[in-house]
Amino acid sequence: MFPVDTISQTASDKPIFGAISTEPLILCISQFNLFLSKKSERVFGYEVAILRLFKSSILLKSIFSGIAIETLHEKSGGKLTIVTHPGGSLFKGGEIFRAVRTGQAQIGERFMSALGKEDPLLEVDSQPFLATSYADAMKLYKASKDEIVKGLDEKGLVFLYAVPWPAQGLYSKKEINSVEDLKGLKFRAYNSATIRIAELTGMAPTKIEAAEISQAFSTGAVESMITSPTTGKNSKIWENGVKYFYDIAAWFPKNMIIVNKDAWNKLDQATKDLVMKQAALAERKGWQLSKQGNVGDKKALADAGMVVGKVNAPLQAHFEKVGETMAKEWSQKAGSRGAAVLSSYK
Repeated sequence: MFPVDTISQTASDKPIFGAISTEPLILCISQFNLFLSKKSERVFGYEVAILRLFKSSILLKSIFSGIAIETLHEKSGGKLTIVTHPGGSLFKGGEIFRAVRTGQAQIGERFMSALGKEDPLLEVDSQPFLATSYADAMKLYKASKDEIVKGLDEKGLVFLYAVPWPAQGLYSKKEINSVEDLKGLKFRAYNSATIRIAELTGMAPTKIEAAEISQAFSTGAVESMITSPTTGKNSKIWENGVKYFYDIAAWFPKNMIIVNKDAWNKLDQATKDLVMKQAALAERKGWQLSKQGNVGDKKALADAGMVVGKVNAPLQAHFEKVGETMAKEWSQKAGSRGAAVLSSYK
């Protein structure tokens, strides 16, 4: 995908360039890898990069599939070649951002809110009940995008696009009817926001990666989590004793595609324009697919025998109060940039 004057092929013919894999592995928005393989060849001074993606990925389905693959290959004059491939073999989710930033990988996908230590603005989409509909999620994205892109640029990264997961709901092995039912509940956390929501509700957080969800529930390490209906469906969470899904629509977290800026700047302008055009198409399609999953995957949970519904009014009010507390905490951490985003959003 990028010029090879900065890359040397190894004698072993093993992949020399890692790229993408990501946080939510089981779901529709993650996991893919980009690397140069022994099948790579020089075309017009460029190396043909093999971008391999999970077939289950919304990001994959939204662009890097079907006609989009052919379009990128043909219109780039053979400079870009994309094929599907399972992710995670080159860099683990937590390693991707650094790998792309340091040039070990040219391009990568990452769960945005997992990068709050890099930039608090990347956590804005995971503030509970700040955006509880796709319309609000898009409004928040538009309000925050410019600042996020600027922050990534300062870190040597080019932002391509982002796609949201379906609305985050509460899964539990036990029925939850009151605030007291939350106390001491072993809760799967995956970022600072989910750790904090557990602390504020009295649950006991344990950080569990997406790939370990099924095992964590089956062994009793956790008994509840907040994540999308798609994650539950794809992991067949009901097989591990999880009986309840509460559709609290807490937030719409996103995954993003980023590119190493040095590598990006070695592309000719026509290729950059082509990638950006396809990225815009990917984003639009990805949001559409996420909306479809938000409906269809809840039905799949119910069809599998899970109880799918809403929490009662007192519990919903409790969660929303927690969200208000977290929004204030996040705003303080994000400073003037965060305040500007919230002002623009409201």
